[in-house]
Parts: sequence; structure tokens; C-alpha cells
Amino acid sequence: MTDVWMGVPWAVILIVLPLAAAMTAFVWPRISQLLVLGCSLVIVLAVTGLALQLWYHGVFHHALGGWGAPLGIELYADGLSLVLLAATGLVGAGVSVYASAYFSVEEKRRFWPIWLFLLAALNALFLSADLFNLYVTLELMGLAAVALTALPGSRDALAGAARYLFVSLLGSLAYLLGVALLYHAFGSLDIAVLAERLRPVPAAWVALGLMSAGLLLKTALFPLHFWLPPAHSSAPSPVSAVLSALVIKASLYILLRLWIMLFGPFAGDGVAAFLGLLGVAAILWGSVQALRQTRLKLLVAYSTVAQIGYLFLAFPLATVASWNATMVLLLSHALAKSAMFLAAGNFLNFGGHDRIADLDHIVQRLPLSAFAFALAGVSLMGLPPSGGFIGKWLLLEAALVQGRWDLAAVMLLGGLLTAAYVFKVLGKSFTQADVACTYQPKEIPARMQWVALILACGAILLGFGGTPLLPLLEIGVPFDGSGP
Repeated sequence: MTDVWMGVPWAVILIVLPLAAAMTAFVWPRISQLLVLGCSLVIVLAVTGLALQLWYHGVFHHALGGWGAPLGIELYADGLSLVLLAATGLVGAGVSVYASAYFSVEEKRRFWPIWLFLLAALNALFLSADLFNLYVTLELMGLAAVALTALPGSRDALAGAARYLFVSLLGSLAYLLGVALLYHAFGSLDIAVLAERLRPVPAAWVALGLMSAGLLLKTALFPLHFWLPPAHSSAPSPVSAVLSALVIKASLYILLRLWIMLFGPFAGDGVAAFLGLLGVAAILWGSVQALRQTRLKLLVAYSTVAQIGYLFLAFPLATVASWNATMVLLLSHALAKSAMFLAAGNFLNFGGHDRIADLDHIVQRLPLSAFAFALAGVSLMGLPPSGGFIGKWLLLEAALVQGRWDLAAVMLLGGLLTAAYVFKVLGKSFTQADVACTYQPKEIPARMQWVALILACGAILLGFGGTPLLPLLEIGVPFDGSGP
């Protein structure tokens, strides 16, 4: 039985299954919901199967059609890929269940095919081993994300989607120009081959600047975050959850791959320090802006800007411990932020608004959603025993070992600011609104509340499994620059 399990091409299934399901859902919309829920379950099982393969056999290589690099397309997976695939599987399954109750029948006909297409693009991106395939999957993912953002058809949604589309295309163009320069200078797009051939020549430096700028724009790192709050706050709640939890992580994943494998060894401490400085600014600016918001979804969107900053503090530290801490933080953020957006969506659907001052005893009316929001906030604050605590503790420890008291102080201050805006929401959820609401409350299906709570609990439980997760991250030693 174990041999059969190990022999299944799980990585191929992670790409082909949602892609085939997307086309089937488009042709036969009547079965689309059942198809999506079944596909989400199989994706989680496939990630588990791939994790077992990596654990027993090491890094995964698969040449599609028997044609490997540099001529063919090769799939590659190591510990870094596995973390992102796990986040996609878990958040994707939760969002699929939530969306089955959130959207109307007509909205589901449009949502399901694009949603499955997005899952396929994400999985393909995390399994790609060359720069051009990364570009193709990044572009496909961006187009699907823009379409989902525009799904409501309202003026705000279309404006946010148009801005998102402009940013996505601009970032992809900058990345593609860098890819073209590298191919012209070094004759290959395979990351492993480029790692051997790359030299610090002007073409490499220009490529580093273009590709990094494009990916930072897509990641919404301060000060390139201007597009994120309008897009995330105007999108449907399940779309906001996946944009924050998964989509912006994809460009960060590519940046990590390129930095560790290609550019990091010759970029120097100055570039790393600059990225860390942007991370510090993101933490402080995003947190202050979140505190100023009067709308819940905008608060959560600016919280994303702040939390992304933590993931860039590892660049100036540049140790295996700091990179591992970043991966734990990334996974816990994906679970917590998706739970927070889904809980905010429940509040919005119930009361017809997301004004923080008028939540009006929402904790008594939607206790599961309020509890989910609180648990997600615990992880974002970095309080024990959450996954956010494990990740931030490891990152704080790496900073203290290197004597980076400035980074340590920013992490602690960021935690206090996070607590301030989380408690701002929770405080209003217990009090009566100043203005009586004339809107007739809408009943929220139980599965929409339970999904938010389960994802938030996952962020907390990661605190107990964060340390055992570290050996999985070491598969293929992705953070020493030796793979793919």
C-alpha cells in the first residue's frame, strides 16, 4: 500500500486535476459545486502524498513528457514548495466550502471555473523550476485573481480590479524583461543551470532590479502597496481571503527562490538591508493605517500590508533560522488572514455593513465568527501558543543572535500595534452601536462560520506543530542555495 501511495504522481495531479475540473465546471455548471468540493479534498490529499514522497525520497523532480531541462518542462518540489502547496490546499479547501454558501447560484456559475483555474495556476507556480514557467503561471494566476476581484460588478469592485490588473501586468512585464536579459546573457532559464552560470555582470544587475521591482509590486510591499487595500476590500469575502492568504505569497515565493538561488550570493548586504528597511516601514505604516480605518475589511487589508513586512525582515538576517521562521510565519499568516477576512465577511453579510463603530453586539449574534476573528488576531499579534508566536519568536531570536536590536524592537512594536487594531474591533463587537440599525439582519449559514473558525484554529494549532514542521522545511535544503 505504501509503495502504491509513493508511486502516485501527486505533483502532476495538483496541476492537472484543478485545471480539468475548471474546464468541466465551465461546460457542466450543474455539477460544478460538487466537483469543486471533491477537487479541494483531493488537493489536500495530494499535498499530503507529496509530503510523504519528499520525506522518504528527498526532493521531487519530474520531467513532463520525458523532456527535462533545459529543453523541456520540469516540475520540482522541496521543503519551500511544500509549505506554499500546503497553504494553498488548506486555505483553498476552506474557501471552497465557504463560497458554496456565500454566492448565489448565478454567481457560482462564474466563480467556480475561475476559482479552480486560480488553484491550478498557484500549484503550477509552486512546482515550476524555470523562470519562464514561473512567468506563465504568475500571469495566469494574476488574470484569474483580477477576474475574481471584479466578480461583484459594482463600481468599487471594477475600480479595484482595474487597478489590480494594471499592477499585475506592470509587475509581470518587469519580471519578463528581467527573464529576457538573463536568457540573452547566460543562455538558459532553468534556475539550477543559471545558478552555475550567473555572474555579477551589468545584465544580471539590471535583471535583478527589474525582476525584484515587479515581484515587490505584486507582493504589495510598502510603498508599492497602493493597489492592495482597494482591491481586497471591494472583492467578495472569499476572494479577499485567497488574495491575502495565497496570491500575494506567490510573487514572494518567486522572489525568495531568485534571491536564495541566484541573486543573494552577489547582491551584497546593501540590497538585503534595503529590503529589510522596506519590511520595517511596511510593519509600521500598515499597522498605523489599520488603526485609522473605520471599515472592517479595509482594516484587515491594511493589516495584510503590515504583516507582509515581517516576511522581509529575514533578508538582512539571511540565516537558515530566519528563513525557517519566515516560512512558519507565512503559513500561519495564510491561515489567520483567511480566517479574518471570512469572519469579516460574515459580519458584513449579517449586518449589511462593515462599519467598526456599528458592529452592535455582534459577538452575541455571531459568536463563532467573533471567536474566529479573535483567534486569528492572536496569531497575527504573535501571542502563544499560536503559529504566529512560533514564527515571530524564531525571527526575534535570529535578530537577537546577530545583535539586530532595531529589528527586534520593530517586531515587538508591530505586535503591540496589531493588538491595538484587533482589540479595537473586538471592543466594538461587545458594545451597542451609537446609531440604531434599520437593516434586517441576514442569517449566516453555519458552514460559513465554522470554516472561519477552523482556519483560525489551524493558525493556533500551528504553534504546536511549528517546530516539528522545521525538518520538512529542510528537505532539499532550499535555504542554502543548493537547489533546485
